[in-house]
Amino acid sequence: MQISEISVSYSSNKNDKLKISSSKQSYDVLMSCWSKSTIELQEEVKVLILNRANQILGIYPLSKGGVSGTVVDAKLVFSVALKCNASSIILAHNHPSGNVNPSEADKNLTDKLKLAGQYLDIVLLDHLIVTKDDFYSFSDNGLLK
Repeated sequence: MQISEISVSYSSNKNDKLKISSSKQSYDVLMSCWSKSTIELQEEVKVLILNRANQILGIYPLSKGGVSGTVVDAKLVFSVALKCNASSIILAHNHPSGNVNPSEADKNLTDKLKLAGQYLDIVLLDHLIVTKDDFYSFSDNGLLK
């Protein structure tokens, strides 16, 4: 039996990375890659991957679900962040209903990812709930203390 060796590599060919400095800027960046035709149809989760200087390394489309929910697997969130050598992440998901208020499940997920990130030295900077016209920031509203 032969066991495959795992290899890890990192390279960035972009020198002019965009630096995130506010939740509004995060929202704008995320909305530039969100499908306007499905934002009110199905729930999606995306992860903004950042370096130590809060510069964007990439956006990871984590999952797509139904009208009222989707799966967020913490192992996948952090495996991508680790592979990108991220220092921090911003989680975002949409509410097809147009209501930006967080549910209890949203709050519990945020707490879980914040704690997991602490063990890995990857900071959860924010969790955004987005709609086509508005957003809610957990950080701006004091829910990421």
